[in-house]
Amino acid sequence: MKTSTMRTAAVSAALVMAAAGCGGGGDDGTPAATKISFLTHWGPDQVKALEAAAQAFQKRNPGVTVDIRAVPFGNLLSTLRTQGSSPNGPTIASVYDLWLPELVRDGLAGDMPADAEADLAANWPKNLVEGVTKQGGPRGYPNEVDLYALNYNKKLFKEAGIAAPPRTWAELEAAAAKLTKDGRQGFGVITSWPAGVVHPWLSLVNSNGGRLLDGAVPKLDDPKTLAAAQLYSRLVKSGVTQAKMSNANANTTGPYLDNFVNGRTGMIIMANWWQGALKGAMGERYQDVGVAPIPVGPDGATSASVSYSWLTVVNGKADQAKQQAAWKFLTFLNGKDSGRNGSSAMGDILTSMGILPSSTSDLKAHQAELSDPFLSVYVAELANAVPFPSVLGGEAMSQAVQKHVENVVFGKETPEAAMGAAQREVADILTKAGT
Repeated sequence: MKTSTMRTAAVSAALVMAAAGCGGGGDDGTPAATKISFLTHWGPDQVKALEAAAQAFQKRNPGVTVDIRAVPFGNLLSTLRTQGSSPNGPTIASVYDLWLPELVRDGLAGDMPADAEADLAANWPKNLVEGVTKQGGPRGYPNEVDLYALNYNKKLFKEAGIAAPPRTWAELEAAAAKLTKDGRQGFGVITSWPAGVVHPWLSLVNSNGGRLLDGAVPKLDDPKTLAAAQLYSRLVKSGVTQAKMSNANANTTGPYLDNFVNGRTGMIIMANWWQGALKGAMGERYQDVGVAPIPVGPDGATSASVSYSWLTVVNGKADQAKQQAAWKFLTFLNGKDSGRNGSSAMGDILTSMGILPSSTSDLKAHQAELSDPFLSVYVAELANAVPFPSVLGGEAMSQAVQKHVENVVFGKETPEAAMGAAQREVADILTKAGT
């Protein structure tokens, strides 16, 4: 869903100074006079922080120069594709994990060396390592991680006599019915935004023991998956979910956000990144926001949100000297001694923007910031999260599922017809993509 490119939170001066002050003597084994570049979509403050980390790395590695390049989010993938094969193309790039299969196929996400691979395995959750593993090996360092939870209005819950957030689908339906009154919907869903539609719905699927894919085989007509579409249909037909209140987009979350902020929606499923938007829009009323794990379906054993991440990859078409220096820089950037108080420089940058870092050491180092009532639930659920499948044809797959979930919400298809059609379309998309 929404990523760090849409956030405007500034990195503090203290972070920049701390990152710039790191470093000491020189490392051995790096070729002299090597210039590498790091392509990002971040804004000026984050670029300054990356530049400070690069300066600290350069002090330890004389002869290596790291150039930070920034482009708008909309130009990020195209820049990597068009410039990646040129001698001066980006050596390192920050990428959305859904892009990874095609980048690996095209040689733009190279192999991770053994020492970096061991570092990744030792210091990142296993499920996130699996999410960046393609064609037999991990392809980069995860940085930002996002997942989903149930957000609810505690004030409205109290007024409706609901003592605790729902733990099951049955409790979700019961709570939504109690909350629905006077133009208010009990449970809100998103339309008009691919990831916004698919990720919350798929979090319910996962929490019912279902999956979107089994390897490369779609499971949209599986009873455990179909059940989530049937849940949406029941919520709409009972009037506790209003399709007209669902419109949203990745930049502002639109009326969907407005309805929750203004008490016209009692519950939603949303990602951790929108905490800043809630705080800014709600002011003092932000204290009314509660967070709980995704309710578990009748065939599920545990709450299991969708997760997705951003990661940094090294251009496999760069020459070997540049690739070697790039992996060394990424190991430093994500290492415990590049930031403050046991955090990496990357972890410091991410948490300064209100984003969950993904390494276990960064989560520990930033425990204080991440222990507030909103974020702590997301952190606790990270170990149970299921990465969104990043496969060849993944974006088209997501759009196909979006279309049919929306058709259920707007009453254009029955759940059975929608999931049957989605199953056929996704199977065709994946086959044509060579998944």
